[in-house]
Amino acid sequence: MQQPETILTRIERYLLQRQALAGNIAYIGPYRKADSKLDSELDITVIPTMDIKHGKPARSDEQTAPVTSTSSTKDFPVMPKAYNPPADVPAPSLFGETVQAPAPEKKQPSAYANAAWQSALSLPALREQIHTCQNCKLGATRTNFVFGVGNPNAGLMVIGEAPGADEDAQGEPFVGRGGQLLTKILEAIDFKREDVYIANIIKCRPPENRRPESDEVAECEPYLYKQIDLVKPKFILALGLTAVNTLLKSKHTMGVIRGKVLEFRGIPMMTTYHPAALLRNPEWKRAAWEDVQLLRKLYDETLQSK
Repeated sequence: MQQPETILTRIERYLLQRQALAGNIAYIGPYRKADSKLDSELDITVIPTMDIKHGKPARSDEQTAPVTSTSSTKDFPVMPKAYNPPADVPAPSLFGETVQAPAPEKKQPSAYANAAWQSALSLPALREQIHTCQNCKLGATRTNFVFGVGNPNAGLMVIGEAPGADEDAQGEPFVGRGGQLLTKILEAIDFKREDVYIANIIKCRPPENRRPESDEVAECEPYLYKQIDLVKPKFILALGLTAVNTLLKSKHTMGVIRGKVLEFRGIPMMTTYHPAALLRNPEWKRAAWEDVQLLRKLYDETLQSK
């Protein structure tokens, strides 16, 4: 039966080997003497490979003194660089068993990487392929999938946050009171509703008109991106702070962001108040009117420059 000291020494040696493979120390040993006990036979040089004080690799021009046991006076060369074993070399074991190195982690392909709808060549073809989507929990609570409506070659694309109750019932974006106000705003700057393309980031109504959750946005945004790619608008109008912040992955305030030309997917974009917010806060209508007038001016300048 092995003595406790022998087992303890093997454990110490095993731990030092593991640290050496991790690059924390340089392990050299064991070095045995015929007339010594096992716990005094080990001659291990412990050489730090990191600058402990500053957390940096030791400089190659610095000499680190080897720390040796009292059982030997042999000096070993300094090894300032960490040893990184090849991936296929098994880790050392204490009692002879083989510890296989973990396999490299495989990256999961995108859920939409090979989706059939990605190759859709028109908006009707895209709608046909995605209108039965059940990728998030909103699919189970919606009445209708609200795809989008308007001119498939529109120069202006209007993007909102998500459908409301009226939109869910009719399957078309911006058809309630807010939608009627949007139609009037567009007409005031010489855009007919049928001349622009209107869509939402989320295609299904969130219950009680709550804000879309992050997983719902993640599932639906790729559909909007495909719509933008097919329409190829010259300008985008984002309606509401939630919509623009979701698109830009930012946290702007309306007072800072409105009236400014932004960019989304390489397309100039402006934002203003959502029509539903204007119905609740009539005092914001003047600011919204200024925003859309500027939009019309910049839109015309963009067309003339091209």
